[in-house]
Amino acid sequence: MPKRSVHAAIALAIVVALAPATSVASDLAGPCVACHAEDGNSLSPIYPNLGGQNVAYLERQMILMRDGDRPAPLMAGQLDNMSDEDIRELAEHYAAQPVAAGQAKDADLALGEAIYRGGILDKGVAACTACHAPDGAGNALAGFPRLAGQHPDYTIAQMTAYREGDRATDENNGGVMRDVAANMTDGEIKAVANYILGLY
Repeated sequence: MPKRSVHAAIALAIVVALAPATSVASDLAGPCVACHAEDGNSLSPIYPNLGGQNVAYLERQMILMRDGDRPAPLMAGQLDNMSDEDIRELAEHYAAQPVAAGQAKDADLALGEAIYRGGILDKGVAACTACHAPDGAGNALAGFPRLAGQHPDYTIAQMTAYREGDRATDENNGGVMRDVAANMTDGEIKAVANYILGLY
């Protein structure tokens, strides 16, 4: 090979090696950007922030949605053609994104903190910290989701769905979320959702 061709080949190899890789996960995430934004941190309060969420939780929820075991009308069709491997890659992609940080409102902040950290003893409502950690980081090994920085509107919708029996994705954990939410008022759910927004 002529010397010039060798240099050109080396230069091309260096450029390719240094260029940002377009991963399969990034391609898979393309349609997700419309609702969840590029980094998984949605600008709309009705869609969840996915950035920094743990892989086990994301993977399980997407499989439940794909297989029709978690009703999610806004996700209809989005995961239908994805294999378990695709979903795992997508979960890893979002887990590697930055975590959203939010600012809780002052209204009912003390109530939200009291529920998050201590539960509501006279109602049998367990403290959120037991599964989701004091800082809201969740428990990646157990697949308990990160809550810190999550949009209150989304958290309220999910807690209400658990309370009303419209969401039952806690079966692997003995129905704990339905048990907790069943004894919470709208005001208590709203207060804890606001408090969660400010955790990080």
